[in-house]
Amino acid sequence: MADALQVVDVGSSASLLASLATESLVWSGVMLQDQIHARQVAEQIVSRLGNEATWMTNLKLAPGPLKEVASSPVTRHTFDGVIAGANGDVFAVLLQVGDD
Repeated sequence: MADALQVVDVGSSASLLASLATESLVWSGVMLQDQIHARQVAEQIVSRLGNEATWMTNLKLAPGPLKEVASSPVTRHTFDGVIAGANGDVFAVLLQVGDD
């Protein structure tokens, strides 16, 4: 599983959290929840973990919206995306799994 993960800078973590929470990895253009609310919650999570937190994801990072970004799935049978952060005391994980 570690081979599928890459480090994300703290500055990008809120955007990735919000995108993964709102945009379906399976169905392009399908929104899973309100983007504004997701962004607010993501910013709170990143703030609580602080600048010393380490963030990792299996999303292949590239410019543009998440729906144009591929993931490195953990299994061959699903679409999955994860972003996880930890600061030594607290951790947060957002996982989206879907199949078509």
